[in-house]
Amino acid sequence: MVTSEAAVSMRTAPPAPHAKYEQLIARAKEAPASSTVVVHPCDETSLRGPVEAAEAGIIRPIFVGPSAKIDAVAKKAGLDIRKYELVDVEHSEAAAAKAVEMIRAGKAELLMKGSLHTDELMRAVTSSTTGLRTARRISHVFIMDVPSHPDTLIVTDAAINIAPDLDVKRDIVQNAIDLFLQIGDGTPRVAILSAVETVTTKIPSTIDAAALCKMADRGQITGGILDGPLAFDNAIDLEAARIKGIKSEVAGRAQILVVPNLEAGNMLAKNLIFLSRADAAGLVLGARVPVILTSRADSVRTRMASCAIASLSADARRRSTALPAA
Repeated sequence: MVTSEAAVSMRTAPPAPHAKYEQLIARAKEAPASSTVVVHPCDETSLRGPVEAAEAGIIRPIFVGPSAKIDAVAKKAGLDIRKYELVDVEHSEAAAAKAVEMIRAGKAELLMKGSLHTDELMRAVTSSTTGLRTARRISHVFIMDVPSHPDTLIVTDAAINIAPDLDVKRDIVQNAIDLFLQIGDGTPRVAILSAVETVTTKIPSTIDAAALCKMADRGQITGGILDGPLAFDNAIDLEAARIKGIKSEVAGRAQILVVPNLEAGNMLAKNLIFLSRADAAGLVLGARVPVILTSRADSVRTRMASCAIASLSADARRRSTALPAA
């Protein structure tokens, strides 16, 4: 059992900033590079991220967009992209459609957003006829490196599903667990967040949390250890959980934080980014392939971490489907 003194020590002696990302990037460098369609990388940040990830041996980019514009950006930024495939299309909408078509044809393992709007890319991804939908609901995860916290934190869903019902939350949870298992961090501890840690009809998210935990008991959610409802403090802080008298494998040590709705998730993620100086890599899950969903404000290091996590996921899926040796 961890004492309160030990818990305080954990909070006051965090790992070096960005060390958790560095570990993920190092592991991705050891795996085969994943072929990645980069959609409309028409500014320096969206082009430099995949180029540096390629130079690190994490991905093999295929750039899709207006070739003259991409070449001009590369020249101005001092980036040599001559060794990478460049598919010329007229504009961002065509780039999104072409990239999804290439994924459907099996020409790449990952999809990466460039400088186009997220809505443009996701329209192509979620098309019911030509997109990348599966039976699973599509959801978003932030994989967060919080300098003051010992574990990498996954926050979901803070970007796609606005007010998910119980069935959608089930897929959101399963998507996050599957990713965690694919990047090789063991069995994840999953906290279903609400404002309180008791079940009450006055707060519907507490009922969803209890139902999700029972779904895990019945095998409807697999691969993780769930607990909820949990308030944020007793989900990530052992001392807060001890004071509340909460005893579980998850309380105080959660690695996946499942928020009740997009508003709560967006505010939580941005609080961690702007107040705790966290980096936030972003992926869309539940499609045929992971989608690396970056923000214009992301640093090159965050883009590199997003590529590394997606590549580890692709490598795990590649190995799981490999035929046994004869």
